[in-house]
Amino acid sequence: MSHPFNPDPPRPDADPAVAVPPLEAAVNEAGEENDEGLVTEAQSGSMKAFETLVTRYRGRIYGMTMNMLGHEADARDITQEVFIKAWRNLPNFERRSQFFTWLCRIANNAVIDLIRKKKISGAEFNDELGSVPAAGAPTTPRSLPPPDRAMVNQEIGVRIREALDKLSPEHRAVILLKEIEGLSYQEIADTVGCAIGTVMSRLFNARKRLQEMLSDLYAGRREKEPATESAVAVR
Repeated sequence: MSHPFNPDPPRPDADPAVAVPPLEAAVNEAGEENDEGLVTEAQSGSMKAFETLVTRYRGRIYGMTMNMLGHEADARDITQEVFIKAWRNLPNFERRSQFFTWLCRIANNAVIDLIRKKKISGAEFNDELGSVPAAGAPTTPRSLPPPDRAMVNQEIGVRIREALDKLSPEHRAVILLKEIEGLSYQEIADTVGCAIGTVMSRLFNARKRLQEMLSDLYAGRREKEPATESAVAVR
């Protein structure tokens, strides 16, 4: 799926060439035109505007797919695919959600399709509405840092990765979108295509499962250091 980057804007009906750089090369450029304006220009055929959107979000989409898949080559291929699909379907983007949320939805669908194609499975949970936590209820265990904070700690990074891989793709997606991307429940629901109640239930069950798989590791840490983390309430 390699597409060499072409500095000359191609025809509006052509596929964009999307080069996926290292994550550190993809940074938000403060002060530039907002997404809405760029989307309007891109929908009118401006490849320059679309390339700006690609530069703005390819690092985050790559990071999302990498966290979901744990495989660099697959993550790069999916990231490439996401922006090609976004370009092709841009005329149909009705702005019912933020542009980045729309990209996340395309990425999530592509990742789920790849996982199913490769028959990569994870633990399944009961997502009936009855398991949705009440408002204000803790959704991460006491004295345990949220998964995103834990992932930056090299000492437990491998364990976190292994634990995430044991979650079903649907549960892995919601916890990464919430804890890593910081999306709201509504944005996550729009991304994965389910009700907010289902998002809350999946998030609760995923965090509970992570607690079970990583409790021994965190128990060891608490023996060495006083617990300073408090329960994290539903945001």
